[in-house]
Amino acid sequence: MPIDTEFWGRQRLLIVAPHADDEAYGCAGTIAKVKAAGGQVYVIVASVGDLAHYGTEQPIVAGVTRAAELRAAMELLRVDGYEILFTDAGSHLRLDAMPRRDLIARLEREATYAIDKVRPTVLVLPAPSYNQDHTALFEAGFAACRPHRRDHKPFIDVVLACDAVHLGWRQTPFRPTVYVDISEHLSAKLDALACHASQVRPAPDPGSLANVERLARLRGAEIGVDAAEGFECYRMVL
Repeated sequence: MPIDTEFWGRQRLLIVAPHADDEAYGCAGTIAKVKAAGGQVYVIVASVGDLAHYGTEQPIVAGVTRAAELRAAMELLRVDGYEILFTDAGSHLRLDAMPRRDLIARLEREATYAIDKVRPTVLVLPAPSYNQDHTALFEAGFAACRPHRRDHKPFIDVVLACDAVHLGWRQTPFRPTVYVDISEHLSAKLDALACHASQVRPAPDPGSLANVERLARLRGAEIGVDAAEGFECYRMVL
């Protein structure tokens, strides 16, 4: 058995995504790989609601539509569980306005798949960027997995932030320090993203399927494989 298959087969992976589709853009290939290896995957999506679009024939996408798309992606990837924290208009795209303590409590203790309940071995957060929801969720998630004694509460050995097609939109470049070979799971990543039909745009849009595949193959080229997903590592305990 390949070393990486054996590793992922032992893991409980928790993905914390700001919105429906962020989990697919960032790490759907890794999700597929973990499930294929026999590991567990849980997904928390912070906020889903009505979304106004630029340059589209569908200027408003209803939150129920986005929730249905997320459900289809989660079923395709065969995750062990997923949830949406907020569906109200007051929270959607306003995570930065929420008291940070409340957001931390959801991720740490209160959510159905909170850290204290799932006890993940690997946590994937959104990389901070100029998108206010991504940064707010990263900071809350990182606070929720702060260092502590292992006999007091679950300790997460691996904490990563995931890549995304728009991460040139941040103060410093995204620099992967951890790569996951998804050569055998690139099609699953693209199929999962395609489930979010209201969000995917035709090329050359940054969020197009063509561009997502291009990024995966670029990350793969950086480590000498056909396709990969890149992550920034914030903690790794060996």
